[in-house]
Amino acid sequence: MGSKIMYESGKLDPERFFKSKSILITGACGTIGKYLAKHLITYEPRRLRLLDFDDTRLTELKDELQDLDDGKKLTYLIGDVRDKSRLIRAFEGIDYVFHCAALKHVAIGEYNPGEVIQTNVLGTENVIEAALQNNVEKVIYTSSDKAVNPTSTMGASKLLGEKLMVAANYIKGSRKTVFSAVRFGNVMGSRGSVIPRFRKRVQKELSLIVTDPDMTRFMMPIQDAVRLTIEAMLLSYGGEIFVLKMPSVILKDLVDLFSEHAWMKYGIIPKIETIGHFPGEKNYEELMTEEELSRTLELPSMYIILPHIMELQREFHPKIQAQMGKVQTKAYSSQFTPTLSKKELESILRKFDVFTNT
Repeated sequence: MGSKIMYESGKLDPERFFKSKSILITGACGTIGKYLAKHLITYEPRRLRLLDFDDTRLTELKDELQDLDDGKKLTYLIGDVRDKSRLIRAFEGIDYVFHCAALKHVAIGEYNPGEVIQTNVLGTENVIEAALQNNVEKVIYTSSDKAVNPTSTMGASKLLGEKLMVAANYIKGSRKTVFSAVRFGNVMGSRGSVIPRFRKRVQKELSLIVTDPDMTRFMMPIQDAVRLTIEAMLLSYGGEIFVLKMPSVILKDLVDLFSEHAWMKYGIIPKIETIGHFPGEKNYEELMTEEELSRTLELPSMYIILPHIMELQREFHPKIQAQMGKVQTKAYSSQFTPTLSKKELESILRKFDVFTNT
């Protein structure tokens, strides 16, 4: 790598990077996977394979994307990341992999920890093995802020997934494959977020169920999540964790906005029902630890956490290392990050059509 290493997100050219390349997305029917597919197909890849274990949702995705696939470049694969032999076959001839498949619901995961480990940890190890066996060029793993100082099974599994991805760069031997990760906050409107649940309850004129109105969370529109993931693929050299800069929100403000929208559209004011924390749930989330800040670079729109394995860090140019440790003085937490005002939050929700289906 030597002196060639540079992180300049403003000079990225995804059209040139992905053109005529072969790409695969695991968990393609999830929110991130689906929006990634819609973006990537516009870059004219040679092929785009979409892998998911749910054949019904895969069929629905095929119907949704068929008008974008004039060149018949999309292939829909039924498969589970728990099945390594299936992944090895699916990864044949692939240049880039976006690993989005995961079990993501914190409360359900607390009652099913073995299943979370099977998919999120062992499944990630299978992705690494399949990528190495097929000499894939790059793999990007989609992680979560819940991986930072985790209190839940899901969060712990995501932390292990990150560790596996970083270490894969160290154990790969002479193979060329590069492994890196992106770390998300809550993606607005994704199936795992509170927003779709609020939508459905408003439509049915039911109460809005809240665990703790004072809870804070990092929020990012799906468009920003996809942009970060694509930029990470272009920028990665191996072992980095890419973190988008994002604001935090107070749950009470989100609830109030949905309540006000329900009044304006339906003439009703939903009852607010506070039920307390779910198992494994935190009152605030973190995107970086204090230890990680000591090896973090800052770009205008993101942070890049360099690998904790020193042998990998030494691969980076000394000038890059000299920039580390100049980001913040305490952990990047939604507890300390300035929160959006209610007006600012409403503007974002309307800009990205969060209220459209309510």
